[in-house]
Amino acid sequence: MKFKAPKYFLRISAVGSFVGGVIIFKEFLGGHNYSSDENLLGKTVLVTGANTGIGKETAMELAKRKARVIMACRDMDKCLEARNDIVMESRNKRIHCYDCDLASQDSIRAFAEKFNGEVARLDFLINNAGVMRCKKSFTKEGIELQLGTNHMGHFLLTNLLLDKLKASAPSRIINVSSVAHTRGNINFDDLNSAQKYDEGEAYAQSKLANVLFNKELAERLAGTGVTSNAVHPGLVNTELGRHMSIYKSWIALLFLRPILWLFLKTPRQGAQTTLYAALSPDLEGVSGKYFSNQREAEVGEAARDGEAAKRLWAVSERWTRLT
Repeated sequence: MKFKAPKYFLRISAVGSFVGGVIIFKEFLGGHNYSSDENLLGKTVLVTGANTGIGKETAMELAKRKARVIMACRDMDKCLEARNDIVMESRNKRIHCYDCDLASQDSIRAFAEKFNGEVARLDFLINNAGVMRCKKSFTKEGIELQLGTNHMGHFLLTNLLLDKLKASAPSRIINVSSVAHTRGNINFDDLNSAQKYDEGEAYAQSKLANVLFNKELAERLAGTGVTSNAVHPGLVNTELGRHMSIYKSWIALLFLRPILWLFLKTPRQGAQTTLYAALSPDLEGVSGKYFSNQREAEVGEAARDGEAAKRLWAVSERWTRLT
């Protein structure tokens, strides 16, 4: 007797094949995973913004490699929830939540004092946290929020932890920037966007500041055993873009976001270049570089301006009261 499949069975098979194909295509677009067998037992990692998105996935992968992971976050409830997820999946209990609000220099200083007093070493500092295209607002010190959080906050945090990093050498600093830096300009005449504020321009300026900071930091750390590199994670579907209009429009919700979902990286995919820059043996001693898709990439013209990097450093020292 000849078997004839029901029509609904064929339809289900077709839908299943289509869905599977879409998932495989999305994985292909997202790039390959960083694969390594590094055992980080005895190493300590600090990840800012580790309660969600790329930061959480980065913390997760490092925890799976047996590192002690410090999650520096401003929302302790979300941090503890994320910690539970990481502990359960990684089977690593050496995951700790620390309160650190990068939009408050007092909070950063309090965090650094506690960290330096309680934690013996720091092998990897991953400056991951950030805000994007938000309405004009300010840090506790009155600095435009995107510049203040994305750059000034990490500038201060890194400088307060440098002695610990040097004592733990060889150690690495990873600064999560963005390809948006290529559209950025450091407007020294209106650095705080007092005269004019554009959400996209302010974000691009902050991301350019990340790359210039990375450049100058690498030069200052030469010979210390501490390296500093910047990364572009790709276009990633995270909470970072929550202030963008596309996430508030029901039309976009219905028509554009499904398309964007296909082409945007997942947080796990977005974390891969950070992991590569932090862990790859090939990058031992490599510093001052910029990576995308797990390989070195060209920075924008403005990011090659050494004088601008030094000038921004001097301004940042004053604005963070380091001098």
